[in-house]
Amino acid sequence: MSLFRIIKISCLFSVILLLSCRSTRDWREQADRQAEQLLRASQEKVTGKIEPISVESPADTLRRRLLLGQNLQFHNPASLGIRDLPETDAWQPQKHLLASATASQTPGGTGNLRFTLVEALQIAAGNSREFQSRKDTLFRTALALDLEADDFRSTFAGMLESEISTSGEKDGRTSGMNQPGRISLARKFRNGVELSSALSVNLVKMLTGERASYWGILGDASISVPLLRGSGEFVVTESLTQAERNLVYAVRDFEQYKRSFVVRIAQSYLNVLQAGQRVLNQEANYKRVVASTRRSRRMADAGRLPEYQFDQAVQDELNARENWISAQQSFESALDSLKVLVGLPVDAKIELPAGELKLLEEALAGLLSGESPIDYSGIVPPADAPVELKLPDSKVSGRNEIQVAKAVELALTNRLDLQTLADRVTDAQRRVRITEDALRAELTLGGAASVGQSRSLANTDPGNAALRTRDGRYSALLNLDLPFERTAERNSYRQSLLELESAVRTYQGEEDMIKQTVRGNLRELLEYRESLIIQNLAVKLAARRVASTDMLLQAGRAEIRDLLEAQGALLSAQNSLTSALVSYRMQELELQSNLGVLSVSADGLWQEMDLSRFK
Repeated sequence: MSLFRIIKISCLFSVILLLSCRSTRDWREQADRQAEQLLRASQEKVTGKIEPISVESPADTLRRRLLLGQNLQFHNPASLGIRDLPETDAWQPQKHLLASATASQTPGGTGNLRFTLVEALQIAAGNSREFQSRKDTLFRTALALDLEADDFRSTFAGMLESEISTSGEKDGRTSGMNQPGRISLARKFRNGVELSSALSVNLVKMLTGERASYWGILGDASISVPLLRGSGEFVVTESLTQAERNLVYAVRDFEQYKRSFVVRIAQSYLNVLQAGQRVLNQEANYKRVVASTRRSRRMADAGRLPEYQFDQAVQDELNARENWISAQQSFESALDSLKVLVGLPVDAKIELPAGELKLLEEALAGLLSGESPIDYSGIVPPADAPVELKLPDSKVSGRNEIQVAKAVELALTNRLDLQTLADRVTDAQRRVRITEDALRAELTLGGAASVGQSRSLANTDPGNAALRTRDGRYSALLNLDLPFERTAERNSYRQSLLELESAVRTYQGEEDMIKQTVRGNLRELLEYRESLIIQNLAVKLAARRVASTDMLLQAGRAEIRDLLEAQGALLSAQNSLTSALVSYRMQELELQSNLGVLSVSADGLWQEMDLSRFK
């Protein structure tokens, strides 16, 4: 072998060695790029838009700022975040974490944290452990697709070794050094053809005798071509096709999850507001009952009220106090649940703006202008006259109270999870064809070629090896496996038909469930709209009843029990009105989510669709 050829081969091995030496960060960034590229393609296919999915922990989270800024309790640095874990022999943060991760752009400092409903969703998107886990799942699915795609990429491999050996006895002992190197290339094509090739070069240096050096060079290649079973792009690329579809399904699942997550956050947030309003209602009622008890005591002392009626007032005051304390504890519990849901420390000091519930009342104030279901003005019919019941007034329906047929059409068109189930029917059909293919005979054409020779301590003659095609070794193989035994394949084929039936039934069940859920949402919107009107009237009537009963009690024309009942009715109506407000708003959000039209970004920003045109 010429010196020039030796130098070229040595340079080639050196370049390959340098290219293969990547740092841990290089490998990590390569994986990120591949996953992000695949995610962007799937997002654009599913939603028509691209948004970044960050699975990297930011340098400073809101949870961390609260723990440190509010001096909250924590037991381990892991509570603060991955970047606060101490460096050890097993963990070097600078090697594995990206320095570009920035602080979470969410409200909050070292004092009491105040946030609106919109901000609560943004906080949850940046701090919720559940939300982050769903993003991790999406990222893992992209990595799984990349691994499947790798089966159809050209795969290079390189190997270098150095071996020293000796054999023989005394004067006949032979010693030498063998330094082999190998470069290989493998490729699987989408039609099932598999090709592999390699170039091996080794240098044998004799350490005894004439101490000569000999080069060996060997090139080999092989090919496998399936002709029957396992051939064709449809069959060969099935695992890749399914991995691509799995990523699409994961993107859809994440989109649907974001909608349900918004509903859960909103429900938890509004539950806190409702619990806070109940505390205020219970406090106001407690004060009214205390005032009534004081008045009854003075009236009893003056002989204007029996003593047992005073006892009734005291008993009601005790009940009012118990309900007030219970309402406070319920409020604290609801607040703790909200903190955990959005990913904040449960002992963090947070407050919700007092005006949030007022804004909700103003937004739904138009629904209270409907026709009253009761009217006793003018001439009142006799008690035994026929009663004509009024249907709910549809003139003041909410913006989301649309036609049932239109709502169902929107849901069937936009629900991504339903689209996934439809695609899973297609997956099951594809599996039927794949398992059917496995029943066929297997016929594979193979071939191999080898040119040159390797050298060893026992094989150094006749000197340096050379690549001469005329001295190469060539072979061909035709392998036939007749389908006499296909029990496992037969059962897999039958199983695939059962899975197809199951996939169809699952789709049918989900379609009917969506129809039922949407129809139920619209019915509940109507129910809560009527409840808003009824409870609004009930609050006004109860307040008027309390005032009039109080005057009658002072005039000696009513008993304390009448006033206590009137006050209880007022409290119940106030709580029911707040509950109706929250329930109506939650049904609006649930309907938007169930229709698949609630738009939510990975950062927690959300937007509802205007459904008024579908009325």
